[in-house]
Amino acid sequence: METPHAVFLLTGLLVLAIVLQPLARRLHIPPSALLVIAGFLASELMVGAGIDTGVRAGNFHDLVFFVFLPILIFESAYNIDVRLLLRNLLPVLFLAIPLMLLSALITAVLVYAGIAHPGGFPWIAALLTGALLSATDPVAVVALFREMGVPDRLGLLLEGESLFNDATAIVLFGVFLAMATGSGGPMTWTEASVHFSRVFFGGMLAGGMTGLVMAAVMKLLKDPVTRGVATVITAYLAFAIAESVLHVSGVMAVLVAGLVLGRGRENESFVQKLWEFNAWIANALVFLLVGVTITLDMFTERWLAMLIGIAGVISARAIGIFTCIPLLSRALPVEAIPRSYQVIMFWGGLRGAVTLALALSLPTSLDYWWTIQSIAFGVVLFTLFIQATTTGPLIRHYNLNKSN
Repeated sequence: METPHAVFLLTGLLVLAIVLQPLARRLHIPPSALLVIAGFLASELMVGAGIDTGVRAGNFHDLVFFVFLPILIFESAYNIDVRLLLRNLLPVLFLAIPLMLLSALITAVLVYAGIAHPGGFPWIAALLTGALLSATDPVAVVALFREMGVPDRLGLLLEGESLFNDATAIVLFGVFLAMATGSGGPMTWTEASVHFSRVFFGGMLAGGMTGLVMAAVMKLLKDPVTRGVATVITAYLAFAIAESVLHVSGVMAVLVAGLVLGRGRENESFVQKLWEFNAWIANALVFLLVGVTITLDMFTERWLAMLIGIAGVISARAIGIFTCIPLLSRALPVEAIPRSYQVIMFWGGLRGAVTLALALSLPTSLDYWWTIQSIAFGVVLFTLFIQATTTGPLIRHYNLNKSN
């Protein structure tokens, strides 16, 4: 993306985001859905006028992974209620790791069977699809939860699941991509499992160490501004050390570093506002850029694959939530998750920036890259425009719009 074009595009997109926020409230639709529409229309108008937006798959992926994702992950981890998270850690980790892996497998099986073209869409393509579609992103409904006064525990279960399963999905996708491209040489399933564990838990260790060191540094800082800057440094430092130095999960490192620093965030009103500001800009730009990257060819050429992907994701989510969560409550000493919570968790398990960034990172040397990418866009748009917009009435139906 050329620098002048990038400046004008990003500035224009931020102006759009500001203008559309009150409009979204009046229309009673999630701001993220309206931002996608605005990004798409703005892109079409620019292209029609002969102006190159400069947005390509490569730079969208880099923007999301290296600029926006550390912000979004750290903000969620930093501001999450750590005490409530610890009380619900078992169900959150169950949702984010074993249930996410099961959902990825079920989605892969259903998509593979639905497309039924082993030559053009082999099993590894289905596994890649299942992995990238398993990363939940409840941003569009979390804001709704706060407005409607949904119980804190329900919000934490969805947000905590998303925090941890983003990292799981990214690591899993990386393993499958290495198998698909042969970049890491031939890899058995045992070797893939070892690689997954090393990257995932290595990221946790890198983030924990970075967070502890920066927490010690912050004890020496008294000025709110410098403390805020230190948290920003922590987010990007944890990501860089993990990804570039240790070659483990940068997302997991940012998550753990955010949790470590978030434990001592009392009386840190400036730092909290700083991260709310950072996350607002990152979220707005991500969804606007999603709109910019949408092409009509996806819908005309791969509409059936999109429908198969949507059906696969919804079926996998339903099986995971309604079958496995009741079993968890019986098998482990955890507080039961009510049926009404399960319904909202099922329908509110949206897909977003991580899914799209992973899809856009697929090398075009893979014959099936366009099919996977189209499925990812179709699923994300479905969750934004159908699931997110109908979650509010569902919350009211179950009388969950008042904290209890």
